[in-house]
Order: sequence, then C-alpha cells, then structure tokens
Amino acid sequence: MARRLPGQVGGYTIEAPSPSAGTRAASHAASHERDVTMTNSRIAPPGLHGRIMSADDAAALIGHETTVGMSGFTGSGYPKAVPIALAARIEAEHAAGNPFRVRVWTGASTGPDFDMHLSQVAPMAWQGFLGPLDTAVIEVTGITADGGLIPSSSVGNNKTWIDRADRIIVEVNSWQNPALEGMHDIYYGTRLPPDRVPIPLVRPDDRIGEPLFRCDLDKIAAIVVTDMPDRNLPFTPPDGAARAIAGHLLDFFAHEVAVGRMPASLLPIQSGVGNIANAVLTGLVDSRFENMTAYTEVIQDGMLDLIDAGKLRMASATAFSLSPEAALRVNADMARYRDRMILRPQEISNHPELVRRLGCIAMNGLIEADIYGNVNSTHIMGSRIQNGIGGSGDFARNAFVSIFMTPSTAKGGAISAIVPQVSHVDHITQDVQVLVTEQGLADLRGLAPKQRAALIIEKCAHPDFRPMLEDYYARALVSSYGKHAPSLLTEALSWHQRFIETGSMRP
Repeated sequence: MARRLPGQVGGYTIEAPSPSAGTRAASHAASHERDVTMTNSRIAPPGLHGRIMSADDAAALIGHETTVGMSGFTGSGYPKAVPIALAARIEAEHAAGNPFRVRVWTGASTGPDFDMHLSQVAPMAWQGFLGPLDTAVIEVTGITADGGLIPSSSVGNNKTWIDRADRIIVEVNSWQNPALEGMHDIYYGTRLPPDRVPIPLVRPDDRIGEPLFRCDLDKIAAIVVTDMPDRNLPFTPPDGAARAIAGHLLDFFAHEVAVGRMPASLLPIQSGVGNIANAVLTGLVDSRFENMTAYTEVIQDGMLDLIDAGKLRMASATAFSLSPEAALRVNADMARYRDRMILRPQEISNHPELVRRLGCIAMNGLIEADIYGNVNSTHIMGSRIQNGIGGSGDFARNAFVSIFMTPSTAKGGAISAIVPQVSHVDHITQDVQVLVTEQGLADLRGLAPKQRAALIIEKCAHPDFRPMLEDYYARALVSSYGKHAPSLLTEALSWHQRFIETGSMRP
C-alpha cells in the first residue's frame, strides 16, 4: 500500500501536524524558492515549465487498461513519485468499486509474472509483440536547452520507451548528480531485420552513440520535480565461503593467463548482482591483474574498488547497483568516475553479438546445479520464483568462458546446491563451462556428461552431501534407461520433495 509521509513526497508537499502559521509560511516560501531554483537549473527550456505538475496530477493522465513503460533497472534510475501516486489512485478506484489496472514494461526486476532475457525486451517492443505503449514514465537528471534528456543512474530500456510511447511523463530528480551528464552512450543504430547492421563496438570503452536521449518535446505531457534517492541496498561483507569462491576463481584466471588463453589484463568482466559476485570483484583488487575492463549489466561496489585501486580501466554497464555507502561515494566524486564508466541501453549492454565479440568472462550466481552442469538460476524447488533470469543467459551462452558460482549449501546446510537433477533449468549444460563453490572449481570445458558428473561431485559438492551424490550416480550408471547422462527418474527430484515435506534435503 502506498503511504504518504510528512515532507516532500511524490512531487507535492504534505504538512507536518500543528505548525504555526508563520512556520508554515516560511516553509512554503523556502520550498517554493528551492523549486524555482531546481526548475531553472535542471529544466532549461522555458517552454516546458508550464508542464510542471504534481505527481497526483501526472498520474491522473494514465488511464485504465493502458500500458506504461517505467524507467529504471533494478534499484536505479526508476521514477520515484508517479508510481506511488498511481498506486494510490488505483487503490482509491478499487475502494470505490471501479475497475482499474495498467500493464507495466520496465528494465528489470518487476515481479514474477513474466520473465525473459533482458537483451530481448527492447527488440520485442519494436517488433510489436508486446503491443502499443501508451505512456512512458522516465526519470532523468535534467533537460538541456536544446531538449535533450539527461539520463540518470540507469539507462535500461528508456530509449525504446521514449521512442515508442504516445505520451511521456518526465520525473526530474535533483538527487541525481548533474555530473552524470556525459557518462551515457545512447546508441540509435539498432534496426529490425532485414535492415539490421553490425553494431560498431569493438572494445568496452568505445563510445558509439550520444550522451542524451532524443525526445520529441511535444510528447512530454507532464514534468514532476523530485528529490529522492535510488533504492540502494547494502552488500553483506564477504564470509568464508565467498572468499573461498573468489580464491578459486583468481587461481583459475591465473592459470588461463599462464597457458595463454587470456591476456595478462584478462578479458572484459561480466558480473551478476549479489554478495558472491561482489566478493569476487573485491578479491581482484589485491590480485596481479592490471588494466582490466568490464562489460556487464550493473556497476557494483567491487568495481568502484577496482577503479579506485587503479586496476579497472573502464566499466561499461546499463545501471548502477550500489550500496548506500557506495552511492554516496560515487556522488561525491562523480566527475572522476564519469571518465571510467559508460552507461548504455540494456539492449547494447546485454547484446549477444557484442558479448561474443568482446570475449566476456561471464560470472553469475545460481540457485542449484545438477551433476551434469544444468543450472537453475530462478526457481526455488522448481516453482517458486526467486529471481528473474535477467541477463545471465545473454552472457552465459555467448561468453568466452561461462562461470556459475554459489555456496555449496543453503538454509544452514539443509539444502545442497549440487543435486542429482535441477528442479528448473535456466542454463543447459552446454552453456555452463565452469562451476565454483567454496569446496572447489570444476572446469567442465570439453568434458562428456559422465566426466562432468564425476568432476562436479568431487570438486563442488559439500562433504555432507557428496556421499549421497556418489551413491545416486553409481546406481544411475547401472540402472538408468540410457547411459549418456545416467538418471534415475524415480529419484532425480526426490531431494527437493524431501525438503518440501521435511524442511531438509537430508534423509
């Protein structure tokens, strides 16, 4: 349920209880002065000032059964005020007995109803498979004198939403640092078949587009002025398992360099979101690797550490995904970080052609993997969604080396992350080249299914579950219907069923 708190919320002012008349007048005057200053500094075209309104008034422009494209990618660069006002309006309509619903398109992580590879979202919108887009609600840092929209802390699908929408509601957020201007690279060269052409990006630090969004100013129906932070969540400090996983990967990278499969600066790094991935990035700070680059979805705390240590030359992504402390750190020194970072549309940051061309090292987390290397990234016990697939598939299938990592157990040891058969498949065995837990690293490249099974059990399974896996696999070798990837159909998912019934995979 949307809540309204004292202060500036959703583009309008809610008064605190029982102030004096003089206090109210002074507060109103100060607020008005701040708003005027904000308007003049962040919204340069005077002709747009007449379209400034409250979040409630802007939300009133969105009709029942319409489709809304929201800016943002995970917790960065999303509209802060209009969605809250729209939610309150929907609640009021429902309370009055009136039907009201909207369809929402966004960058990533909206909910469990619909999941797809992130690189495919913008092309599907252009192909018309998702239907028309009525309204786009886009957060920006400001609007330039010539009408360009300055992106904020994420790009996501904003370019497509701006181009496709019949009407645009812009949130101009003064919390976003004005020094963000110039960090972004908005590419306008994508086409649909048969007119598609190669994307001219050959290094992570190439700039192939424009620093601003193009926008037909006649489509801007409302501007809402805000001053609200992104939703930045803290990272848990690396525990022993995370440090062990990072250590295994650093040894693997050193070996790949030693045998000549990677340059001394490694290949461009892609890292999924989360504590384990961030621990690996942090581990690279004290490594031997220099002059590294990243071509990834999100810039996390660990990448800031690498930039500050002089180890990471450039990070290309579509959004920030920072802890509150790291967000303050970036905002305090944005002009310096701006020269080491590029934020692009997610159809470019996640583009399979570019991932393959650049030779990315893909590092992503998982919920569970089976003994043949199939990976479940999204569903607990096969049916309860925990995460969307995000961009992991965009990178895993096309990476120079595809790595998945996880602690070997979960829920205090009740769940094994290595199981006889995954309960849901997001990444098939052919797309999984390296598995890592705190127990060890299994390099699966070039191995047949039975070789993969023996190595995964030996290197990645927790000792408490390893004998159970060895027993299952030995019996499968004898009794399986086929011998290519031996499986006992009556037992393959019994570990999951046992957890559902007893709260543990242990017998």
